[in-house]
Amino acid sequence: MSELARVCIQVQSLYVESQSSPDDERYVFAYTITIRNLGRNSVQLRGRYWLITNGNGRQTEVQGEGVVGEQPHIAPGNEFQYTSGAILETPMGTMQGHYVMIDEEGEEFFVEIPVFRLAVQTHIH
Repeated sequence: MSELARVCIQVQSLYVESQSSPDDERYVFAYTITIRNLGRNSVQLRGRYWLITNGNGRQTEVQGEGVVGEQPHIAPGNEFQYTSGAILETPMGTMQGHYVMIDEEGEEFFVEIPVFRLAVQTHIH
């Protein structure tokens, strides 16, 4: 990866009570991710990898092209924001992973997505 490619990730998660059904062990979470290009060159998000862990420690891996059906190009100083979701069988869990990016020279690099919590507000201690 060139020194000119610097990407920053910000995540906010939210419990979606209206779509959840705790009696059926269905907890729906939305997360909004902001991807900021702090570098000097444009980058493109090509793919994603997620490791989702529920409150019982059960892990699910998800990978695919782009995010929300897009493979956005992000110009220097710009950002791309999207909202997606995850469904867990427990009221708490975590997500982490990485994005597969490509720089202007066509070189692929990874941007880590730090672990973030998915939690029903009443279950946070």
